[in-house]
Amino acid sequence: MNTAERTNGTAPGVRWLEEHGDALYRYALARVRDPDVAEDLVQETLLAALAAQRQFAGLSGERTWLTGILRHKLVDHLRKSLRQRPLTEVYDDGAVDLFDGHGTWRVSAAPFHGEPRQLLERAEFRAALANCLSRLPRRIAQLFWLREAEGMGTDELCQELNISPTNAWAMLHRARLRLRQCLGAKWFDGGGA
Repeated sequence: MNTAERTNGTAPGVRWLEEHGDALYRYALARVRDPDVAEDLVQETLLAALAAQRQFAGLSGERTWLTGILRHKLVDHLRKSLRQRPLTEVYDDGAVDLFDGHGTWRVSAAPFHGEPRQLLERAEFRAALANCLSRLPRRIAQLFWLREAEGMGTDELCQELNISPTNAWAMLHRARLRLRQCLGAKWFDGGGA
């Protein structure tokens, strides 16, 4: 405990929860879409931070450091949940209609013309994207989010989640197709663009 914390009697974990708890919870909830799991992940993050607080060199802000710990907890959670699901659940996500009787794709994602960063600046588009992500099977949405929003490389995803590159690419392709279909109905063709 530093001098300021000893003086005002606030332990680091309590202060972190007060100052950063809401932001960490929102970050976790946006990725796992389960309030109980999000709370557990924040709690695990704070416990890990308490155990590692001597290693925190202050090269980044506390929130950045805590979010980094939370990100690792999220990956651990996703890896564990993917491992615990029966194989039929992992692949039977309702995407059967995307394939013909021979196992080939019935549809392909249409190319997008425009600047994705400009779209993300529009609150209406972010709301439509969040809505469409919420309609994806949870594991596919989480994998998509880690890859596209968090910038995690495919090799790292495969290693962390213990899945093959083929499975990762298939799941990402399904996510992109479904998002394209949903966003087409809710945004691009629906008059939002």
